[in-house]
Amino acid sequence: MAQISTDIPARLDRLPWARWHWLILAGLGTVWILDGLEVTIVGVISPRLTEPSSGLGLTSSQIGLAGGAYVAGACLGALFFGHLTDRFGRKKLFLVTLAVYLAATVATAFSTEAWYFFLCRFFTGAGIGGEYAAINSAIDELIPARVRGTVDLVVNGSFWLGTAFGAVVAIPMLNPDVVSVDLGWRLLFGLGAILGVGILLIRRLVPESPRWLFIHGREREAEEIVRGIEAAVREESGAALDPPGSEITITQRRHTPLTEVAATLLRRYPKRTVVGLSLFIGQAFLYNSIFFTYALVLSTFFKVPDDSTPWYLIPIAVGNFLGPVLLGRFFDSVGRRALISGCYILSGLLLIGTAMLFNSGVLSAATLTACWMVVFFFASAGASSAYLTVSEIFPMETRALAIALFYAVGTGLGGIIGPVLFGRLVESESVGNVVLGYIIGAGLMIAAGAVEWFMGVEAARRSLEDIAEPLSAHEPQVA
Repeated sequence: MAQISTDIPARLDRLPWARWHWLILAGLGTVWILDGLEVTIVGVISPRLTEPSSGLGLTSSQIGLAGGAYVAGACLGALFFGHLTDRFGRKKLFLVTLAVYLAATVATAFSTEAWYFFLCRFFTGAGIGGEYAAINSAIDELIPARVRGTVDLVVNGSFWLGTAFGAVVAIPMLNPDVVSVDLGWRLLFGLGAILGVGILLIRRLVPESPRWLFIHGREREAEEIVRGIEAAVREESGAALDPPGSEITITQRRHTPLTEVAATLLRRYPKRTVVGLSLFIGQAFLYNSIFFTYALVLSTFFKVPDDSTPWYLIPIAVGNFLGPVLLGRFFDSVGRRALISGCYILSGLLLIGTAMLFNSGVLSAATLTACWMVVFFFASAGASSAYLTVSEIFPMETRALAIALFYAVGTGLGGIIGPVLFGRLVESESVGNVVLGYIIGAGLMIAAGAVEWFMGVEAARRSLEDIAEPLSAHEPQVA
């Protein structure tokens, strides 16, 4: 492959914010709304699914297993589609992964047996997991460096818009006076399909990542796309664009072998690998444990009716969304290390306080929800930054697979074990057992924050190529 010099990264990073960037967010960032909707649906309907009249009659442990199946699918889907994303491009894969999600979530609505429900949840997770790798890569490679942290946190925080939307719609759907017990939860899964079709139509307008194109021998196509973006931004802003910065020189390649990806993570950037794993394990255990079983906690310990649990999720979702939105700009101005470590550690300490109050028996369903709202205000900003961190600190050629790998390993350890463990802890109907689960989650968050503080990379307002130079930057030209 040829050796080329290009200023495309610098040209993309110096663009002023314009309507074109909003198109990117609408086409790509809205996937987190789908994920939030999916997790919420299973969370709020979990007590309903344990009723024999629902058509499934699952146990509390099986609800936890369903959460584990979803996360397992997301982990394997992230790895499979993440590798294909680095090899065949961002755009092809973010269309394929959305199609997988749509087919699986519609199929879930027709579940009549536990094994079929688990299978559908697995493939729904596979589609969403593949989205994480393709979408995070594409967004970070198209968004200007100076606002990358702010945008990434808001995008990942939009998960909670889906959560709030799912909770609001679930209220009438779970009311047996409005919709029958065996039909309401099935209709909820159709909401994800409707939203997904709308996103698919917008996503077709999003271009391939120019950064991926010029490394893979398609520099002319990359140049055409960037010129089109510049023309659109110039017209929308009505101002001349600043001159681009320096060029980078790379040797183009068709693909990156998995052995080189492994060497990059384990030998070239071992400390960064530890940081990524810590952040993902901490947030995955905390979130998947609590949100796959929160409705069971309310119904088991506070006797909250099944059709009322969505009301308690709405304020939690609001707190989770406001965290990244209000704190996101500080990740670009103050810096990554201080904000990421601070959010992780503070949320862990607040969760320990919540666990102690829950154990003492002074909390009601409303006050427990208020405590969760405060905890997740900070935890949400930290969790969102985990995806941002891994996307930034590894080279272009490994970006999508690195995101997939850290998501899969971190979420596999924290997101599969967590829901299954919490399902059994809640099923024991012991306050002490649930408190123990909260303490474990808090400890993992605090540990991850400490790792970020001592080993994290300061990436605020820096070009992706400056944070992690492309692997192909020093390769000799091949005749």
